[in-house]
Amino acid sequence: MRATLFLLTALLTGIPTSPATPAEADLLVSSNALSSVERFDLTGASLGSFVPAGSGGLTNPDGMVFGPDGNLYVCSARTSAVLRYDGRTGALLGTFVPSGSGGLDICEYPAFGADGDLYVSSTHANAVFRYDGRTGASKGAFVPARSGGLATPSGIVFGPAGNLYVSSTDSHQVLRYDGRTGAFLGAFVPAGSGGLEKPVGLTFGPDGNLYVSSLFTHQVLRYDGRTGAFLDVFVPARSGGLNGPYGLAFGPDGNLYVVSISSSQVLRYRGSDGAFLGAFHTGLPLF
Repeated sequence: MRATLFLLTALLTGIPTSPATPAEADLLVSSNALSSVERFDLTGASLGSFVPAGSGGLTNPDGMVFGPDGNLYVCSARTSAVLRYDGRTGALLGTFVPSGSGGLDICEYPAFGADGDLYVSSTHANAVFRYDGRTGASKGAFVPARSGGLATPSGIVFGPAGNLYVSSTDSHQVLRYDGRTGAFLGAFVPAGSGGLEKPVGLTFGPDGNLYVSSLFTHQVLRYDGRTGAFLDVFVPARSGGLNGPYGLAFGPDGNLYVVSISSSQVLRYRGSDGAFLGAFHTGLPLF
């Protein structure tokens, strides 16, 4: 199952606003199958490839994030590297983190910290690595291998207080680390809380709470953003055909977009209550 976790993934992200960028409302989806990053408007209509297939050696892209410089950073999972693309055009700017740098072994999800550095989860190293946000130079393991029981890390996100939250997929929990030092602060979402099984994608919602995709139960679960206490099942099991939820993100419209890996779809849910609004995207081979 581990191979499936890092091979079958996609993540949505809004394109940052600037006069030269695509429309603010556009969404990007990484296509593992095509080794590209695809662009859609909020109707779900395809606007073509934002990052063309294989650009710069991109292979099986996983998570991606816009940096403080407005450019797009994409995890090339199979090559264990982070590639950088122009945030306005998608043109290749080069390899930002070289293959295997600092011990990176299967690059999963990237996130920029308040310090401007880039943090990357590594599924096979069971660690989170840190890189200089300007040069991409390795600064070592920010979260050392298996710290706090970390097992197959996937989604990572910095919370409102600046701490780092990591989905520990194989131990079925979300772990929290000091955002300055990487010190383990405990299990924010304990193993199996609310029925959580194989957590992957993480995002804090507009309400300040934490939303987690539960891969094996086909749900999106919501937890108190301050305490980690289970609040509710935000998206019920298989709602709208949800089958294997992976990446998830709130869009510019305030709604929640979830990648359904087994059906190769992106599904949309109302941001206020999780009601199914329809398939945002079908047809493109994401996986």
